[in-house]
This record gives sequence, C-alpha cells and structure tokens, in this order.
Amino acid sequence: MAWLETVVCSSKKKVDARFLRILNAHQELKRRQEGCIAAWAARSVDGQPLFLVQTLYRSRKNLQEITKLVTEKMDSEYGSLESFMAGPPLVGIFQVDKDEFSNQFQN
Repeated sequence: MAWLETVVCSSKKKVDARFLRILNAHQELKRRQEGCIAAWAARSVDGQPLFLVQTLYRSRKNLQEITKLVTEKMDSEYGSLESFMAGPPLVGIFQVDKDEFSNQFQN
C-alpha cells in the first residue's frame, strides 16, 4: 500500500502566483526523493486562490522523512507555507493500492 497526502488550501490575496511557484518547488523536491512516487500541485480552474497539493509516497516512513526534509530545506529558503495561506489547510492522509492508482494514469 502507498500513502497519499492530499492538501486543499487557499492563499492570501495578491500572493497566489508566488504561492503556486513555491508549492511547485516543494513538489519538485519531493519528486527527487527516494520514496516519493509522484507529487503535483494545481490551482482551481475557477480563478479562485484555491490549491490542491497531492503527494504519493511508498510508505508512511517515506512520508514522514520527506516531509521533514522538505520543510527544513524549503522553509529556510522561502519561509513557512502557512505565511502565504488565508486560513488553515484541509489535510488528509489515505492508504491506496499503489498498483491500482498507477493504472489510472496509464489508461
């Protein structure tokens, strides 16, 4: 089983473009780590400063290690993600069948 982290968040006014760039930088760093299967960030299609951030990890241990690494490295460079957010994020962690999840992208 793989671990899927899903975050839905919104940015403060006038920082949404920068926030998306920083989210993408976080996701790129995650993708380069052993134990990360996939990572992406997307903005809402209706123009609102609403974002979906998802990462698929091989294990819970990978989730914890990569999250710690990314937080330490990126927060020192860009500051905390929370400083860009309009409110608290909605965060969910789910176990998914890695093979079944991967097959969805191949069809």
